[in-house]
Amino acid sequence: MSSEARWAGRNGDKDALRDEVWGRLEATAVNVGPVWSRIPNFAGADLAAWNLAHAPEWQAARIVKCNPDPPQIPVRLRALYAGKVVYAPVPELTEGFPFVRLDPEKLTAGGVDFELAATSQGFLAHGEPVSFEDMEMLDFIVVGCVAVTAAGGRTGKGGGFADLELGIFRELGKLKPGAPIATTVHSTQLVDDRRLPMLPHDSALNYIATERELIDTRTPYSQPAGVDWERVQPDQYQNIPFLKALRERLTR
Repeated sequence: MSSEARWAGRNGDKDALRDEVWGRLEATAVNVGPVWSRIPNFAGADLAAWNLAHAPEWQAARIVKCNPDPPQIPVRLRALYAGKVVYAPVPELTEGFPFVRLDPEKLTAGGVDFELAATSQGFLAHGEPVSFEDMEMLDFIVVGCVAVTAAGGRTGKGGGFADLELGIFRELGKLKPGAPIATTVHSTQLVDDRRLPMLPHDSALNYIATERELIDTRTPYSQPAGVDWERVQPDQYQNIPFLKALRERLTR
């Protein structure tokens, strides 16, 4: 079943907005490869990563969590070259372990090029599999987005993976106090604040980096305290192997 078929209809307003943004990326020819039903890659992703690296919290961060999608390859690569440990989730969390850990010192010692390790195929092959509980305290979080607002509103491709991850991190105490949540997107993915409804379980962005600028959102939205387990969808339990067991551990 396609991701579009699986996730369409969870929020009709966001479904329509995602379609609009995917179409605009193609119409303006700034997409790199297919965009529909995914976190879209875009021309200038390397510039967006460069702009993100100007955030003071990024520069101070030692441990970075970054989503696994192609437009964030430059973010993962820049983190590794800066000597940061990178945690990357298994795409769509479909393996028996949720994350891999990329240690630049170990990669160098093993003769693994950072350019390879920054790709999803490379980090799955050369990263260390870890569970949520085994992860270190996270200093900086990068998520993939389809549409964003200057006030920190965001939506991904509709699967709910980013908000689920962030909720689990909060329940386990894995987020450093004040750890920023950021994304890199093309400037055409910015939409008016009123177009993107934020729900109580949605995590807001502190930074948005585009090919043009770094936006400090100073978001007015409050962040969730943890996972809203009542909103987890049946298909998420079906498609994420460890999720049911993790819920049982967290809610005992």
